[in-house]
Amino acid sequence: MILVTGATGHYGKATIDFLLKKGISANNISALVRDESKAADLKAKGVVIRIGDYDNYASLQDAFKGVEKLLLISGNDVVNRGKQQDNVVKAAKEAGVKHILYTSFERKNETETSPIALIAKSHIDTEKNIKASGLAYTIFRNNLYLDALPMFFGEKVLETGIFFPAGESKSAFALRKDMAEATANVLIDKGHENKVYSLSNSENISVQESADILSRITGKNIPYTSPATEVYIDTLTKAGVPMEFIKVFAGFAEAVKQGEFTVEKADLEYLLGRKPTSAQEYLTETYRQRT
Repeated sequence: MILVTGATGHYGKATIDFLLKKGISANNISALVRDESKAADLKAKGVVIRIGDYDNYASLQDAFKGVEKLLLISGNDVVNRGKQQDNVVKAAKEAGVKHILYTSFERKNETETSPIALIAKSHIDTEKNIKASGLAYTIFRNNLYLDALPMFFGEKVLETGIFFPAGESKSAFALRKDMAEATANVLIDKGHENKVYSLSNSENISVQESADILSRITGKNIPYTSPATEVYIDTLTKAGVPMEFIKVFAGFAEAVKQGEFTVEKADLEYLLGRKPTSAQEYLTETYRQRT
């Protein structure tokens, strides 16, 4: 039995869909959800629904019974995520789970000086807890999603250009759907125990290169401006963007600028058995209909 947490989210749903497409029967796939009403589409596919809450340890113990492989998709409650995911790891061990897989993140700087230290800490702690648990594990260090670029670029990117303080460093942005397929392949396959994989693209690309791609797609000049972080924060604040979003955007921009997501050797292509979707392909598909 394979169990997927965060099963109603984009990554979880995509992973389950790939498992089904690759021949895993629905009754051998469990989806952990807090609210069963949000899992109607999964239930319709025959996936086994198990109710569990990261903050309710007993519910996790019950949900994990009979599970051989557990995919822990990182939660989005950044403040409480560390404790919640520790509950998952401990409950998995107690319930007799054989293999735990975790969606972590790509990085170089693991200290408090990291511009995304708040987000990073729970991932790093969870990796340590998993390795210390004695369970067989596979850790996916996911790069930034290609899917996130439109959010960073803004809705009016084709009119105003890209205003993002990411400098000239390059990152191996990868498509979330490709990561989900690679994850499904590992869940199905053998020989991935106690491995750490970089789910990053086969190419690194700068934000300037992304702007160049958009310019070619649209036939317009799409400029890229990398302002000082203070200017970026001030500009977005005056535009009415909530501060919690500004801090996240600025933090990731600085991480990109510092080369946190530049990768020399990635495993995504190997795990997919094909080239991952390129930034060129993704941006063309996403923006060609907007011209």
